[in-house]
Amino acid sequence: MSDLPKAYDPSLVEEKWQSLWIEEGCFKADPASEKPAYSVVIPPPNVTGVLHLGHVLNNTIQDILVRRARQKGYEALWLPGTDHAGIATQVRVEKDLRQTTCQTRHDVGREAFLKKVWEWKEKHGGIIINQLHKLGCSCDWDRERFTMDEEYTRAVGQVFIDLFKEGLIYRGRRMVNWCPVSLTALSDEEVIMTEQKSKLYTVLYKLEDGSGALHVATTRPETIMADVAVAVNPRDPRYAHLIGKNVMRPLNSTPIPIIGDEYVEIEFGTGALKITPAHDKADFEIGQKFNLEIIDILTPDGHINCPDVPELHGMDRFDARHKSVEMLEAAGLMIKIEDYDNKVGFSERANVPIEPRLSMQWFLKYPCVQEAADAVADGEITFRPARWAKTYAHWLENIQDWCISRQLWWGHRIPVWYRKDKAEELRNAPALDASALENGYIYVGTEPPADPENWTQDNDVMDTWFSSWLWPFATMDDATRAKFYPTTDLVTGPDIIFFWVARMIMAGYRFQHEKPFSNVFFTSIIRDKIGRKMSKSLGNSPDPLDLIAHYGADGLRFGLMRIAPTGTDVRFDESQIGEGRNFANKLYNATRFRLMQGHVGKEAAPQYSSVHLAIISKLRQLHADVEKALADYEFNALIQVLYQFFWNEYCDRFLEAVKGDLRDGADASARAATLTVMDTVLRHYLALLHPVMPHITEELWSSLGFADGNGGLPLMLTPLPSPDGLLAGVDEERITLACAQAAALYETANKARNLKAEYDLSKNKNVSFVLKTANDVPQDILSRLSILANAKSVTRDASYAAPKGTPAALTPLGELFLPLEGLIDVEAERERLGRELDKISKEIVKSSAKLDNAGFVERAPAEVVAQEKERLADWKAKQAQLKAMLDSLS
Repeated sequence: MSDLPKAYDPSLVEEKWQSLWIEEGCFKADPASEKPAYSVVIPPPNVTGVLHLGHVLNNTIQDILVRRARQKGYEALWLPGTDHAGIATQVRVEKDLRQTTCQTRHDVGREAFLKKVWEWKEKHGGIIINQLHKLGCSCDWDRERFTMDEEYTRAVGQVFIDLFKEGLIYRGRRMVNWCPVSLTALSDEEVIMTEQKSKLYTVLYKLEDGSGALHVATTRPETIMADVAVAVNPRDPRYAHLIGKNVMRPLNSTPIPIIGDEYVEIEFGTGALKITPAHDKADFEIGQKFNLEIIDILTPDGHINCPDVPELHGMDRFDARHKSVEMLEAAGLMIKIEDYDNKVGFSERANVPIEPRLSMQWFLKYPCVQEAADAVADGEITFRPARWAKTYAHWLENIQDWCISRQLWWGHRIPVWYRKDKAEELRNAPALDASALENGYIYVGTEPPADPENWTQDNDVMDTWFSSWLWPFATMDDATRAKFYPTTDLVTGPDIIFFWVARMIMAGYRFQHEKPFSNVFFTSIIRDKIGRKMSKSLGNSPDPLDLIAHYGADGLRFGLMRIAPTGTDVRFDESQIGEGRNFANKLYNATRFRLMQGHVGKEAAPQYSSVHLAIISKLRQLHADVEKALADYEFNALIQVLYQFFWNEYCDRFLEAVKGDLRDGADASARAATLTVMDTVLRHYLALLHPVMPHITEELWSSLGFADGNGGLPLMLTPLPSPDGLLAGVDEERITLACAQAAALYETANKARNLKAEYDLSKNKNVSFVLKTANDVPQDILSRLSILANAKSVTRDASYAAPKGTPAALTPLGELFLPLEGLIDVEAERERLGRELDKISKEIVKSSAKLDNAGFVERAPAEVVAQEKERLADWKAKQAQLKAMLDSLS
């Protein structure tokens, strides 16, 4: 055993153990180990990222699972790494380039720009990894991976090649989601549908023959110049007779046909729909069906490209909307403008409305879709909370081909080369698939062709998620994969269930022929106390590093997990992080108190009393409660049982009850029993708490000498103590009796303290209680009751005749009396109680008047009325109690 400083300094302790664990190789996983495998791959944070509270929640859960697995005898691997984050990283570096040199990436060229990205990555890419170190994450840091590492890049390229040759990857001109800020295609999953307050414009389209006009409703008048038809439902009696005629397109007057298609909703708008195939997915499909012309009047960055209408040509799309409305109104073609609520797709990264755009892109037909669906439906992979399985299944049922190409420079470049003399022809071909390999005009490979001077590589890179879907196995070498794949748990957010989770499952079955993991735990979104999502703009998102500096990493971990229920959003409350720090201090002080008592003497055999047996019994139950909470992935329940046992059962009850055993002159056998039990509790408890609060538990384990008695092995590598040896050899009936006696003792002590408090005697140590009961109460219980009640004595008297008015309480041990003679000034106490009754009477009058007021009861919110009724009931109960106390003094 070693002494502890008076105050706990988490920063010193945490830095010390983080360094020692790494120096000693404590986090390394051995593929050659004969232990059963447990493995987790970290959801790779963006290389551009910094630690936020979502990372803290996610990685604390992973660390708890991994550390617990080590304790239970598993060879545990937690594989860390970062993602290159194509769009996000490129945007960051381009912004830096503009600010420092006033240049764009096009000014410096692809090769020079990518060199700058790698320089930026080397300088900033390790920030979040260092921050995860500060949180105490026990990753195998020697195995850290990056999605642009050479070996990983080769694996990504080979997957592309295999799928291309298999016919699952193809290139074609398709309607895609286009981000006019990032200037790249996006997958459907990268588009956030957002509620918008829009306008619905009804525009007049005149019939070419002058016989009338159609009223056409649209939300996008700025794209009228790209209209190629007006569609109506052939079952609509208003318009069926017009099918085949032409109307004149407004703004740039041109005749366009009226076509009939069942897709048009008769009840929506005017029942007539303008068809703009280049700028709407549904319109594109109708255009394909009717072989309509495609007119693209938007530039990649969202400006109008229509010289025929010079007033709009070159304008931003939204400015053009306002201008086109003015022009239609001036021409007498605007019938009406209505407010309209609709959903608009926003680019996840740039947070601007996307544009449906016809573009040449690479697509993937997903492999192993049915295997991925069955794996979750059949329980081979378990989702927690289970409700996410329905969301997952629904997405797979409606799955669309994945647009995997991005018009970026940073990322895994498409491993396809075109022969230079055919490059232009091939790039503009309607489609390209594996059949093109036969004529020798294209080359696919992870390395350039042998004669690179005759070839030119495709300019696009792959979607970031195309590399991430390989993460569980592409991060491992053959030996590691043989031991640790499939992985055990995946901890991630439900917002990437399609981006990442579903795709990893498909990739696992396609490339490894088995699932990538067994369990998926979806964490919650962290919101502030009033339910708002955390964001820098709202100023409601604290920096986790500031929280660590103030409360300690263990305090942050404990406090955050305490407010993290399964299946619902987390309401962040910094006061709970303060509670985490307070708990660390409580643990530290309780351990320091134990160290101050010295070693267990061997001169007397321990003599265990009921309180000793009861706390060990509760410790045994704690093992079961912790095991259940972890098995159910109920992390806030885990924290609650750990907190309740130590703070309430051990500190507030047991330690207070046994203080007499540690005083000078106390019975040696009782002292030995108490110290032995304290050591047993701390040994087991520190081990159970360790996955949650690893630093302080490791420090206290060492200070108590537990590591010395275990060959110097740190707590994190020590097998979990078994509860089976607790109370071995003790008769279960005796344990049951001891638990009942201890529970009765603690409840009686609580009532004794309440009696003292009622008469302002909380601090008075000269109080003597009388316990009236015919039952035999052991002297040990009476002595401990006296200590817990902070009383001079507690005497058992089966025939006690209490003077009239003596305060009493019915307890599990019997009727407890508090004789007041010599303890209080009766007259002064009567006056005090009278003053209190006067105050309460006034409150009752005020509350009753409110509730008697019909206007208040009818107009006030129901919860306010209920709260007032509750207040009145409380006042009346207090009034009755004080009257009884006053009567007792008569």
